Amino acid sequence: MTDLYAVIGNPIAQSKSPRIHAEFARQLEQDLRYEAILAPRDGFAAAVAAFRASGGRGLNVTVPFKLQAFALASERTERAERAGAVNTLTFDGKAILGDNTDGAGLVWDIGERLRCAVRGKRVLLMGAGGAARGVMLPLLRQSPAVVAVANRTVGKAIELELHFAPFGNVRGGGYASLAGQPFDVIINATSASLAGELPPLPPGVFAPGSLAYDMVYANEPTRFLAHAREQGAARFADGLGMLVAQAAESFLLWRGLRPDVEPVIAMLRAK
Repeated sequence: MTDLYAVIGNPIAQSKSPRIHAEFARQLEQDLRYEAILAPRDGFAAAVAAFRASGGRGLNVTVPFKLQAFALASERTERAERAGAVNTLTFDGKAILGDNTDGAGLVWDIGERLRCAVRGKRVLLMGAGGAARGVMLPLLRQSPAVVAVANRTVGKAIELELHFAPFGNVRGGGYASLAGQPFDVIINATSASLAGELPPLPPGVFAPGSLAYDMVYANEPTRFLAHAREQGAARFADGLGMLVAQAAESFLLWRGLRPDVEPVIAMLRAK
């Protein structure tokens, strides 16, 4: 019997997840079907219940339901607990396991595909919302020298510092406090690129040889990546690799097999 999985969100038509997981299944010869579910914004739990009743084995969760998925899960991984949000649900009998694979996707993309070791590096994470929270613990597990969190609302950055301080050297503050401090890896976890905007970075944050990474992906370089090039960054990447790698982490949780990510990234780039 073909196993059923899906991505659930609102909106959902733009999701690349069905194409990604179909390619994973083809690659690893897995008998599964992967769908997209448009759930009413006030009907997430009911949509999940209906999916489970139809035999669904697991869900990827996208906006705006990651907090509701966190609340719905009867068990959660440590990275989901620390992120305070869930993007992957696994159904096993009566149990609902919630996980957050975003950070694993980011760490894989930076460390494996881009061959940029985070250990001992100075990392700047821009933003203190859900995207930043989701990647903090996996980033800190890589033993960077420091993860500086910069946010327009300074209090939110300091809140992240306190929340993740037990796991590594975290420093939260505003953008102005970054002046004169160079970083080896600069990650944009804000939504600024979606609006063609740029976080208020002071000059001098891009160290020689630095990597600029934008979690937003697009056909053309985002404004942040264009700015990073102008400011002397040496390497640049958008978030498409992270998207595919976090999907691969979900696939591993569900099927016990890790897909080859790079051919899928290349396929999406080509399209």
